[in-house]
Amino acid sequence: MNAIVTLENPRRQRLAHLGRRALLRLGGAVLVLWAVATLTFFALRLMPGDPVLAILGGPSGNPTPETIAEATREFGLDKPLAVQYGLYLARLVQGDLGVSYSRHQPVTQVLAEQSGATLELVVVALLLAWALVLAWTLVTAGRQGWLSQLGSLVETVSAALPQFWLAIMLLAVFAFGLRWFPPAGSDGIATLVLPALALALPLAGFIGQVTRETLEVTLEQPFVLTARTRGLSDLAVRFRHALRHAVLPGVSLSGWAIGALISGAVVVEVIFSRKGLGRQLYQAVQAQDLPLTIGISLVVAAGYVLANLLVDLLYEWIDPRLVEQRP
Repeated sequence: MNAIVTLENPRRQRLAHLGRRALLRLGGAVLVLWAVATLTFFALRLMPGDPVLAILGGPSGNPTPETIAEATREFGLDKPLAVQYGLYLARLVQGDLGVSYSRHQPVTQVLAEQSGATLELVVVALLLAWALVLAWTLVTAGRQGWLSQLGSLVETVSAALPQFWLAIMLLAVFAFGLRWFPPAGSDGIATLVLPALALALPLAGFIGQVTRETLEVTLEQPFVLTARTRGLSDLAVRFRHALRHAVLPGVSLSGWAIGALISGAVVVEVIFSRKGLGRQLYQAVQAQDLPLTIGISLVVAAGYVLANLLVDLLYEWIDPRLVEQRP
């Protein structure tokens, strides 16, 4: 009986610890979303141009003064800025993201139509980046001579590549030159390859640098030397023993990486004419579409917070000792 109680106490303590962390993360997520909504609201209000004209189709629409006045009242733009801000926050709390000025659709409907393509691109790019990191670092890290130096050089160059430049180069070579992949579109796996590579290669270089350094240190640890003395092959030692410790810093960066991939998707989706939140955000900012811009910003921020929470849990799953070390 005492043994059962002894086993349950650590389990309860761990669950209580994870519960406290989840509540703290939830509170932090609410603050992040409020900050994103607030900054986006006031930043768009400071942009030059009249949002009423954007709602009515721009200056080329030649709206009459009566139409402008009616639209101003309809969207509440005749009220003081502080009142507009308060009303908008009240609608956000109720889950009402409003209606897109430019698309004349509920923002939630636009998000439902566009988020799938961006999520697909981000997930494929992240998986591709990690596949490149694991393959390259396991082969080249900790080697003698030129191979390790070559591996480090490739990672440094990859991390320094601007995503927009890389996207244009991939488009020019593999779409327009070799014609291996379509230059634009969002339908099919073939249209996903070049955009995912444009996002994955710089990210793989950055994560690879961190993973390589940790892997080289891990390969010199006593437990690795012990594994070698048991007759395990070099690949088995690296994959079964050293890799678990080496990927921890890279895993912790994956939450940040998802945010970076979503940011990069804005440029990549425009270059490859892909549907998605990134391209839609670019168009919404140009059109001064306040509800759609804030809606996309909130979804991106929520995805970033959720990704960091999942990465935190994955980090603890890979190395449970971290739970005991944290307050």
